[in-house]
Amino acid sequence: MGNITLNQITKKFGEVEVIPPLDLQITDGEFVVFVGPSGCGKSTLMRLIAGLEDVTSGNIQIDGRDATETPPAKRGLAMVFQSYALYPHMSVRKNIAFPLRMAGMSKEEQDAKVEAAASVLNLSAYLDRRPGQLSGGQRQRVAIGRAIVREPAAFLFDEPLSNLDAALRVGMRMEISELHKKLATTMIYVTHDQVEAMTMADKIVVLQAGVIEQVGGPLELYHRPRNTFVAGFIGSPKMNLIEGPEAAKHNATTIGIRPEHIGVSTESGTWKGRVGVSEHLGSDTFLHIHDTGLCDLMTVRVSGEMNVHHGDTIYMTPEADKLHRFGPDGLRLD
Repeated sequence: MGNITLNQITKKFGEVEVIPPLDLQITDGEFVVFVGPSGCGKSTLMRLIAGLEDVTSGNIQIDGRDATETPPAKRGLAMVFQSYALYPHMSVRKNIAFPLRMAGMSKEEQDAKVEAAASVLNLSAYLDRRPGQLSGGQRQRVAIGRAIVREPAAFLFDEPLSNLDAALRVGMRMEISELHKKLATTMIYVTHDQVEAMTMADKIVVLQAGVIEQVGGPLELYHRPRNTFVAGFIGSPKMNLIEGPEAAKHNATTIGIRPEHIGVSTESGTWKGRVGVSEHLGSDTFLHIHDTGLCDLMTVRVSGEMNVHHGDTIYMTPEADKLHRFGPDGLRLD
């Protein structure tokens, strides 16, 4: 079981409150991603769940038991950090088995659990190597293997892919998602990368300044962001947010339109602008548009075959049913 409940959790460092009163329910088997900009409190929140930080007030329940004062080692959770924290002088086998040796498990049981974890993580051929003989992705898998053998109620991942290059990040992202399907164990994953959040999560928790701005599935947050912060944070490239007279036409303080929901023409359209930088990605091109009179910079997504150049004038037409409307408090209007 891996049900985790946070009831009115707060955290202060001295007089500074970094986590105002916060409630959150994580159900058994969910893949939950905490996402937000640097300093939003996502790693602090995970450390509170792990017991690595003391709660200022409120309580944490794990599988129905109050774990607020329970030491980290007794919470039944396994944490995987950004740094692999492997012992360089030990083989992969011994690194994975380390927590089992510390628990006094027999050699036969250790070997069985290590072999099972290595099979799941495609590490069987590397068990007798040392960490220095492995790639970054393989070392991260060893760190995950060390967590798996503990058979925790939940896994806590704190930005585990930050030290990997772009190709390895994509590969490990898929491997961790596949691992979740195999183990069906609760996983909580911290990242500042909203692409990781969108592609991996069952449920996303968007944080800003310690406050939960929205909780929901990836497509729910994409299609119905609760406020302008979530609208501008979820999606890559981010949503275009427009204020002023154009928003007032739609009885809103701010309107939002995603780059992929804007039609582009060189002849006519609702809005006019000048092409700045073009980012060519093959099948798609992202155009950054200046001088629209709507916002500082507008981003539109077009076919990679569209032939426009820096300085060209283009016309843009938003899809009317894809406009998002927000009020003066930044909250969604419909």
